[in-house]
Amino acid sequence: MNLIKKYLNIFTVFLAVLFLFSGCINNTSNVLNPKVKSSQLLVHYIDVGQGDSELIQINGKNLLIDAGPNDSENKLMSYLNKQNIEKLDYVIATHPDEDHIGGMSSVIKKYEIDGFYAPRKTTDTLTFEKMIVSLKDKNMKIDVPNPLDTKLNLGENITAEILAPNSSTYEDTNNYSIVLKITYGDTKFLFTGDAETKSESEMTDKNYDLSADVLKVGHHGSSSSTSEEFLDRVNPKIAVISCGKNNKYGHPTKKTINKLKKKNIQIYRTDVDGTILLTSDGSKISKE
Repeated sequence: MNLIKKYLNIFTVFLAVLFLFSGCINNTSNVLNPKVKSSQLLVHYIDVGQGDSELIQINGKNLLIDAGPNDSENKLMSYLNKQNIEKLDYVIATHPDEDHIGGMSSVIKKYEIDGFYAPRKTTDTLTFEKMIVSLKDKNMKIDVPNPLDTKLNLGENITAEILAPNSSTYEDTNNYSIVLKITYGDTKFLFTGDAETKSESEMTDKNYDLSADVLKVGHHGSSSSTSEEFLDRVNPKIAVISCGKNNKYGHPTKKTINKLKKKNIQIYRTDVDGTILLTSDGSKISKE
């Protein structure tokens, strides 16, 4: 009996995934949140331990990229609550690994969300199942982005375009990661999820404009990401690494750190610095 119940649950989630990936939401709201300075871009690299989560705020709009691991769910929700957020205009689940979508179910349940983006990649984990069920419960669908064609509306003087993934299938789930570039005035930020050298090579081969002042380093500073060619093309002044203190993976690797130091790139790390808040007025980036 328990076996039958288990397969019924799996089938239900499978049907839900098919439904969710069948459409998209484009009814982006223009309601401004008065608690966010409209003339300033705020980028929060939230300390969620061994995982990723970034909050971008501009023109009264809020964009959340990833939601950290399961064990940092309460920490993430507490941080978002302190920002007095009433609504998320966009949410991006870069890829379905647990350390990126652990808190996503709670985010979906709590906030009104206009657009939810994720790659066309599924997993059979309980964490992914919870995310899918939460979306279904709110009658929300997943928008699967197309590189360069998908742009997010974050208001005036800012562009947000998706640059990856560029293939439909990968051997490694990390390469399904959505890569997002945000340009505000003369300042540029690149968010790479866990994209590894395969995805990086696809972007460089397609001659995308990868230049950015700030790079969210791929895959927590693992040696599987941040190739020399990719780093040369981005040419950042600042690198942010999101990872957990004394994590079992050895992130960030000495190899990646040395690459960054060799280019005199300012390095910030959530395991060392905690949550990192960068601001931009369109011409200058500051660390708060």
